[in-house]
Amino acid sequence: MNSRVSVSPTPSTGFDDFTLQQVDVGTTSLRVRIGGSGPPLVLLHGFPQTHLMWKSVAADLARDFTVIAPDLRGYGGSRHPGSGADHAAYSKRAMATDVVALARRLGFERFGLVGHDRGARVAYRAALDHPEIVERLCVLDIVPTSDMYARMDAEMALRIWNWTFLPSGHHCPNPGSMQIRKRSSRGSAP
Repeated sequence: MNSRVSVSPTPSTGFDDFTLQQVDVGTTSLRVRIGGSGPPLVLLHGFPQTHLMWKSVAADLARDFTVIAPDLRGYGGSRHPGSGADHAAYSKRAMATDVVALARRLGFERFGLVGHDRGARVAYRAALDHPEIVERLCVLDIVPTSDMYARMDAEMALRIWNWTFLPSGHHCPNPGSMQIRKRSSRGSAP
């Protein structure tokens, strides 16, 4: 009797030679992949992604850089600290502070920074608040919000309707309450 065992290779995550760590950054802890050698380069993901969005470029970048790819606070395997009424715990400034603390915790006083989408906004904040630490900045796939709202018309608002809730603040009514008010103004709802 001939028995063979078939073993399927584990699919690559794109981070095969990277370490996976949970790093305490003070007010929270971040899940982070680290690999390569050379000057530090921090990669920040967008919404609703995690550090895994960098899987197709991480290994190539790791040939020339020490790649640091965290999940931002509240995303993926990073901790989700509680938040107050002002939501400051999830502000871009709080996340930028996490990134600087992460780099320092890993032994880097200066680093390059790449951000995509929401990560780009965090990267901007880090570069503005810590210009002595962020050596280089690259932002990808981000629209200047003030320009977008200034040019928005009804057609665009209907295509990207969820974006219209962002500047409204935490007191924005939920869609269900908007429906009730609409109906009651016509007299068809209690």
